[in-house]
Amino acid sequence: MHFGVFNVMQQRFASVAPDQVVHEAVDQARTAEQLGFDSCWFPEHHSSNYSLCPSPLLMVAHCAAATDRIRLGTGVIVAPLHKPIRVLAEIGITDILTDGRLDLGIGAGYQPFEFERFGVDLEANKQMTFELLDMIEDGLTADSFSYAGKHYQQPPTSIPVRPTQQPLPPIWLVGSDSAFHERAATNGYAVFVSGLLGRPESIVKLRGRVETAFERAGKSASALRLGLLRYAFVGRNRAESRQYAENVLYQTRIAAALRNRREHVHDSYFVDELPFEGEPSVDELLDRLIIGDVETCIERASREIRDAGVTDLVLQAKLGDLPHALAMQSLRLWMEEVVPGIERELGQPISEINRVQVP
Repeated sequence: MHFGVFNVMQQRFASVAPDQVVHEAVDQARTAEQLGFDSCWFPEHHSSNYSLCPSPLLMVAHCAAATDRIRLGTGVIVAPLHKPIRVLAEIGITDILTDGRLDLGIGAGYQPFEFERFGVDLEANKQMTFELLDMIEDGLTADSFSYAGKHYQQPPTSIPVRPTQQPLPPIWLVGSDSAFHERAATNGYAVFVSGLLGRPESIVKLRGRVETAFERAGKSASALRLGLLRYAFVGRNRAESRQYAENVLYQTRIAAALRNRREHVHDSYFVDELPFEGEPSVDELLDRLIIGDVETCIERASREIRDAGVTDLVLQAKLGDLPHALAMQSLRLWMEEVVPGIERELGQPISEINRVQVP
């Protein structure tokens, strides 16, 4: 069992400067390493305050110089928004700069708002992602490669700077589409899914869908490494937990607006927070998610780890305008008090829980 942290790098209000958001994200990586987390992940988003991170590889490379041990992941590289030849070379040099600590999360993207600004057809995102994966596999392992796909064509080309991790950094295919899960099974990738607002039972069903995809690909799910991104916060009191849950609702609202083309942007790039039909209340979020005091988080996290067979639980501790100090306090409580409680609850050391069987 591994624990990671994810920072969406949001700027809820203009009173918080972009450079503060960036520097706090770097500090979170340092703090996570000091506390004993296994990984730290960064997103890719463009042109809005939903996230101020346009390049997860750039954040990974910078944080590599600020840390020594923790693995650093792209969560995700939005494949259709990139020229493959450039991203392949950047993967190679980033893995070198991290001394082989890069985890390579690849996804197809989902925000029409972003795709329109890149002039890319969102309807083609899945096929474009698969083509980029083809090129990563060939371009970073063969002396020279060429490619003739529907969306990408590459004449005979060599990538001089190769990853430290051979043959490739671990690839995490991110998304809920069964075609992605089958590709992961066929090619030996890990799977990363978002369970942000999901109820515990929906997380179990998601695991079942991934296992079904592995079966269709003729692969055993016993070797499946399954990462789960989850809202999670350990509060010292109800007020702190409620403050976090309110920011969960904020992120959910602007994400829904960007996904469903309901966004209203003011001051150049700030997305208005608009309620949406069927949204959960703050109290519902407090009852549903891994949010609360130490004992509440132990019970809820243990249940999801046990029932869904998660191998990597990645916590989104910082979002919206939640104070940085409060987010770091939650991470500290997680490692110092929640993790030992999970071990007691499940009767195993963390290193043995949901351990992947290597074929």
